Amino acid sequence: MERSPDARNRLACTKMTGLLCLVVTVCLLAHGASGQKVKVEPEVSSYPGQTVNLRCEFRDAAGVQLTMVTWIYEPKDGERMNIAVFHPNFEPNYPESPMKGRVSFSDNPPTLTSPSIQITNVRMTDEGKYICEYATYPSGNEQGITYLVMLAKPQNAASTVTVEAGPTKQVVARCESLNGRPAAEISWVTTAKGNATVVSKAGADNTVSVTSEYVLVPTAADNGKDISCVVQHRTQDKPESLAMKLVIQYPPEVSIVGYDNNWYVGRTNVVLTCEAKGNPLPASILWRAMSGEMPDTVQVKDNTLKVLKVDDAVNTTFVCEVKSRIGVGKDQVTVFVRDTRLPEKGATTGTIIGAIIGVIILLAIIGTAIAMWRKHLRKVNGDGPPKYKPPPPNKNNGSTVNREMTITRQDNPPEERPLQNEFTNIQNAEPVTDLDAYYDDDENVDEGPEHYYSAAPSGWDEPGNSEGPPPYLQTGRDDYTPEPNVNRGDSFISAAMFV
Repeated sequence: MERSPDARNRLACTKMTGLLCLVVTVCLLAHGASGQKVKVEPEVSSYPGQTVNLRCEFRDAAGVQLTMVTWIYEPKDGERMNIAVFHPNFEPNYPESPMKGRVSFSDNPPTLTSPSIQITNVRMTDEGKYICEYATYPSGNEQGITYLVMLAKPQNAASTVTVEAGPTKQVVARCESLNGRPAAEISWVTTAKGNATVVSKAGADNTVSVTSEYVLVPTAADNGKDISCVVQHRTQDKPESLAMKLVIQYPPEVSIVGYDNNWYVGRTNVVLTCEAKGNPLPASILWRAMSGEMPDTVQVKDNTLKVLKVDDAVNTTFVCEVKSRIGVGKDQVTVFVRDTRLPEKGATTGTIIGAIIGVIILLAIIGTAIAMWRKHLRKVNGDGPPKYKPPPPNKNNGSTVNREMTITRQDNPPEERPLQNEFTNIQNAEPVTDLDAYYDDDENVDEGPEHYYSAAPSGWDEPGNSEGPPPYLQTGRDDYTPEPNVNRGDSFISAAMFV
């Protein structure tokens, strides 16, 4: 029975898919077996002249027959080559290679389970890939790869370049890291505004030399600035910093100091100083006067010009000229000789105002402190208004008051008493307005036209008490008229009160 074309196509696709799955599985198993069974170090580093050990070990050899071990060297640029071969039935073999005579198996005699090798007096050209490959049955070849990295500590050096200030960019510092492996990294640290260039160059025995230059537009302000070259390399525990100072040459910069615009006739011993800086240092300093010859009262020594006595002869312009190897710089000052000296400057307005404000603040602080101290003393001593209500005055009957008043009147008659005392007594006495008490106490009044003065009685607030306040006593008047009796509730007019 023939199958349809669609059925045949489906069968072919199924077979192809199964084949692809089988191939992928075999590759994964082979890669896994290789990574697991052959144990090597991924990377080994060494310095020239040393002995390096490349270890190799076959793990879990159960069910696998080990036939032979081969070490293969693969340089970075070049073809692969065998450098060591071991078969249990033969002696170890070392084919022709750059390592012949320097490579050997670590164990003598070697074994298939641990066929490690060593290379003596390694060279920079020995860097590359080393493969430990097993020939096994039935799985085939198994291998492990080790990378040998050769290290060479570089020689680091840095220096500044002496340049003259100018408008164009120039190299002011240079840093080198020579014959290193791998290549070094160079950076710069400085406050000068510039940039760096880096150039790498292959050296002897597979080494690398790195050169970096710092470039800027040099100015006088850059002279003496700190600059450091920092070199980083794998062979160094920490970055190496090479510190320097920039050397920028510029012509002398000159300034004259000492003139205060107050040179007057008769002034003595005034000095002008010529200050100059430059790189290189100034070689010579020359003073001269624009009017011609120097006045007789002028003395010149090095960078100072001293006027012994000011007169009209020094009413000129003094020039200081400084020379160096790369240029000339100068400065000048024009002197104006006055007939009389300028008045001395007093304290500025701002200073005066500040002093006044300071005094005011100080006085305010002192006043506040005194007020607080007095308040504290009042609290301690108990000063201030009483904190309790005083007791009421004692009761006194009317007869006693009348007797006292009478005695006082008899001892000091009205015509002999001072008017001031009488006025004082009247002001201090409180007038009585209880009319009922006044008329109820008529039997206690002595004969004669007399008026009484009295203070408030002790029974003022007790209406039921028959003892009322005594009437005012007025002496010395004959026209006293008794008050008519007025019943409660009736209208009345009180008699005039004489004060």
